[in-house]
Amino acid sequence: MLRFARAALYTAIPAEVLLVILLIAGVPLPTPVLVAGETLVVLVLALEAVTAYRLFGASRGAGLGRRAALSATYEQLVPAKVRRLLEFELNGMVSLGLWVTRRRHGVPPGATALSYSKEQSTTILLVLFMMIVELVAVDLLMAAFDVPAPVRVAVLVLDLYGVLFGLAFGAACVTRPHVLTEDELRVRCGAYFDLRIPRELITSMRVSRAYNENGMVRVADGRLSVAVSSQTNVIVELAEPITVTRPLGAEESVTTVRFFADTPGAVLQSAAA
Repeated sequence: MLRFARAALYTAIPAEVLLVILLIAGVPLPTPVLVAGETLVVLVLALEAVTAYRLFGASRGAGLGRRAALSATYEQLVPAKVRRLLEFELNGMVSLGLWVTRRRHGVPPGATALSYSKEQSTTILLVLFMMIVELVAVDLLMAAFDVPAPVRVAVLVLDLYGVLFGLAFGAACVTRPHVLTEDELRVRCGAYFDLRIPRELITSMRVSRAYNENGMVRVADGRLSVAVSSQTNVIVELAEPITVTRPLGAEESVTTVRFFADTPGAVLQSAAA
């Protein structure tokens, strides 16, 4: 039943979103189609509720408390990749709040925060500017062609969400820096990646610049690269492999970590202190 409930959830949500978009756009839909669509949604919600109730009951029967049982039910019912995407969205919004209040996440007293956002700040601002220009231009074009107001509102909401996502990404990079403490080196990429390396596993740390990294978080041949604008400039060698959890949940073992810092020399000075 659990596998069927997950599959039904994947099917029903896109179908409902499509139905709502069509209705907002003023597309006339036959009554049987509307009835069938809403019936499908009700049946899927009922299936999800029954499945969740059974999972919750099984967790409670195993001796878990209410909160732990709810958490276990959520983890079993919602696929791991979907949960991680939802966490990214939530952490991005939290980062916006931290940015507005000029606070940082995960930087305890006495720790050294190692920023990596300056290199990409210009690019992020340029992308946000272009997204806003596009938003205004598209709305003006739709107004000129007398596009129905509901469609214009739907497109505007999607474009505004894109701008909000860009702001959240930039805020996450500013408020979630790399962190060096007496016990660990914490390497991060905004709200999307977080690796804690115990300092006793670090055998060496040096500055070495690379300008051809592929992607922001990449693992290849036992080497992790956490890049900014295709660049890394600090290499950390480890005494033994550690497990890395990639943004969508895949796990890899690495013995070398490369990452970017705005001031790589300061990283070495802090590590030696």
